[in-house]
Amino acid sequence: MNEDPTVNLTWLPPDHLEASPAENVTTAVTSLIPAGDPEPEFIVNPWDIVLCTSGTLISCENAVVVLIIFHNPSLRAPMFLLIGSLALADLLAGIGLIFNFIFAYLLQSESTKLVTVGLIVASFSASVCSLLAITVDRYLSLYYALTYNSERTVTFTYIMLVLLWGASICIGLLPIMGWNCLKDESTCSVIRPLTKNNAAILSVSFLLMFALMLQLYIQICKIVMRHAHQIALQHHFLATSHYVTTRKGVSTLAIILGTFAACWMPFTLYSLIADYTYPSIYTYATLLPATYNSIINPVIYAFRNQEIQKALWLICCGCIPSNLSARARSPSDV
Repeated sequence: MNEDPTVNLTWLPPDHLEASPAENVTTAVTSLIPAGDPEPEFIVNPWDIVLCTSGTLISCENAVVVLIIFHNPSLRAPMFLLIGSLALADLLAGIGLIFNFIFAYLLQSESTKLVTVGLIVASFSASVCSLLAITVDRYLSLYYALTYNSERTVTFTYIMLVLLWGASICIGLLPIMGWNCLKDESTCSVIRPLTKNNAAILSVSFLLMFALMLQLYIQICKIVMRHAHQIALQHHFLATSHYVTTRKGVSTLAIILGTFAACWMPFTLYSLIADYTYPSIYTYATLLPATYNSIINPVIYAFRNQEIQKALWLICCGCIPSNLSARARSPSDV
């Protein structure tokens, strides 16, 4: 049985299945209808509607974060630069999903396929790399706590941003520059027009970055526990406050990694084992949770941060609620 409506998708391979008996009957009946009758019905794949809706929500959420960080001069610390990079990447990914829907049904062409897939691949790559950069920043903020707020940290942050965005743009340009399967359908991956080799490289890269993030998280836990123990021995009256602060950062990182793995791991593993011959419903079912990561990121990183909350309240109503206590930012905060 073919689960998907028969539509011309821009970046998902068609299901290579023979027409079912029911479809043959429909064709036979249709052939009996006079030529002057109404034109064929325009069918929209429900999965594409869901992806477009996700893209719209992603764009709206992350646009708010980007505007807040861009228009607030006080949010220029390395932590906020990386959060802004993550929000910008997710914003572009959401726009890419919207463009994919538009181009799939209104502006079908090979060039729009390549541009749309390139934008989506580059944006999601930048999003994943930004998550890794934030994890590195959290590690450095604890390992080099005394010198974290120095100019060296800011310079290193800009270097990370340039590298991650440069690499992501290059990855997104690969399909446009010719590394695609438009001329040879047998080399297509689950995401057309990406080749199977391209998808495999992206999947393996994701697994390596996740492994690095997990290792950094383990090191962060060790540092936090060691610092909390040392402070408890030296200044018992400060131990509780310090432990609460550091535990909040570690808990947030645990939520981030768990959410990241749950959203991206199904599609990553599926891309490694599947190709264009697999039914596209499996691609939709594994890709959709991956887009949810871009919906969750602003909630975990931005909207939980007090400085961003204050800026958002000032923009919306010109005031700061009393329950948002004025406190200095801590390197342990995410």
